Amino acid sequence: MIHVIHVLSAGVLLSALGVSVIAQNSDARTQLAHTRTQFQFTANASLEKAAPLFGADQERVWAPDWNPMFVYPTPAHDQQGMVFQVVHGPGTATWVNTAFDLAAGHIQYVYVLADAMVTTIDIRLEQIGAAKTHVMVVYERTALIPGANEHVRHFAANDAQADREWEEQINGYLAKQSGQRK
Repeated sequence: MIHVIHVLSAGVLLSALGVSVIAQNSDARTQLAHTRTQFQFTANASLEKAAPLFGADQERVWAPDWNPMFVYPTPAHDQQGMVFQVVHGPGTATWVNTAFDLAAGHIQYVYVLADAMVTTIDIRLEQIGAAKTHVMVVYERTALIPGANEHVRHFAANDAQADREWEEQINGYLAKQSGQRK
């Protein structure tokens, strides 16, 4: 068990450093899938207003069906090191926040879907105008077993097209908030 934790920790660390790792199981003939996809969009708000929306708790206000079950902290609060779970089909993924620096515009999550896949989501935000923030999202997914390779590729294909959905949902929420203050 400790060996598995060290391997996972090393993979997460390498991923956080921008190193792409192709995982292999003990049978060198079977490679485990690893994907890296990214997208970008503009949030119609300053960095100060946009960045908190990428916290797991705050994401609930703009993302339909997003309902993380917080393990830490309780009550739910966005902060570095938060741990929560999200139901993914028949399984439950455990998520850990590994970076939550709103001032620098950097948020990162790692989640594990047991015996299937590890995912890193790295979000970088940069203010580009008084009420505009550039958002770059990078997903890295790694299968933990050969049977998850197709699952990883399927998720990666969806990740590559998520820019429009995220942009519409976040900017729709921001527009409603702006309209309510007038």
